[in-house]
Amino acid sequence: MHSTTPSARMRCKGTRQRGASLIAVMIILTIVSLLGVAAIQVSMLSERGARNDRDLQLAWQSAEAALADAEIDLWATNASSNSRQSTFKPVANLSAFATGCGISSTNRGLCALVSSGKPAWLTVDFTTTGSSAPTIEYGTFTDGAFAAGGLGVQPAQKPRYVVEVIPDPGERDAGSTDSKYIFRVTAMGFGPRSEIQAVLQMLYRD
Repeated sequence: MHSTTPSARMRCKGTRQRGASLIAVMIILTIVSLLGVAAIQVSMLSERGARNDRDLQLAWQSAEAALADAEIDLWATNASSNSRQSTFKPVANLSAFATGCGISSTNRGLCALVSSGKPAWLTVDFTTTGSSAPTIEYGTFTDGAFAAGGLGVQPAQKPRYVVEVIPDPGERDAGSTDSKYIFRVTAMGFGPRSEIQAVLQMLYRD
């Protein structure tokens, strides 16, 4: 029959205590690790949300710039836009506004009134560029400069707009039933990526 000395019993007890301490430390490390991972994920989501908000604000500002450029185009106040002055003033030249929006050098982005169905601004592709684009790129008729597609946080491409001619129900020629016309301008701006888009619209009456 074997007997356990007091020193041997103390060694066994100390071993069990050290094992329990190791388990407790491992549990604490696991909890701390999980909390750290959760904090990193929250931080990443916050950073992503801030970046998306910045990109969308950039697209809105780009669209606002396009509306301002369109207003100059409609006013025809500089040399390059004088070629279109007779299109808008003193009365709208309806023949210049094409079905589906014009693509020539003089009537680009000018859209005829749609009597039924979706208006032109809902069917035109604002992302199309080049000579066949049915929309007007910023600065085309105003010589305005717009930084886009370069280094840093810039719009992926210049904003674009279209001009639709629509009857003005609030204005009629004296003694006539013929409606005067106003212009509906729809602009699209882009964020740092072309898929980030913002659309703004205004009604213009000379």
